[in-house]
Amino acid sequence: MTDFAQRAIDLARQNVADGGRPFATVIVKDGEVLAESANKVAQTHDPTAHAEILAIRAACTKLGTENLAGTTFYVLAHPCPMCLGSLYYCSPDEVIFLTTREQYEPHYVDDRKYFELATFYDEFAKDWQNRRLPMRYEPRPAAVDVYRFWQERNGGNRSASAS
Repeated sequence: MTDFAQRAIDLARQNVADGGRPFATVIVKDGEVLAESANKVAQTHDPTAHAEILAIRAACTKLGTENLAGTTFYVLAHPCPMCLGSLYYCSPDEVIFLTTREQYEPHYVDDRKYFELATFYDEFAKDWQNRRLPMRYEPRPAAVDVYRFWQERNGGNRSASAS
């Protein structure tokens, strides 16, 4: 039997050796690797190129779906908020993480102007007007019309998961 957790560790270790960051994800379906990726933020200068995101993209492309039910994710660390949101959206059966932030924080920290893992969830829970990241609401009726158009194109159905 394949040790998928060890595969995630090996991918992350190789990524660090290649100048990348210490994160990796392996997605498994029916006992086989469906997709895998290391974090490629440093290599691509793309702040969304997290291992989970890249592996999700590859798996969804391979399956031709945005739903990853029936899969298990092996991730090196507890997912960041962006990746956690993506995991909720693609709906795997299970996510197995191999280390916590508290365990790796003595060795690695990534804090940005508006993003510190220690406070992000508190920040995210605030009303948008009270967040540190400046946000402004500019209501436009034409923006809502786009959603009406989508609903019309989908036979009156407003549920994206039913499409």
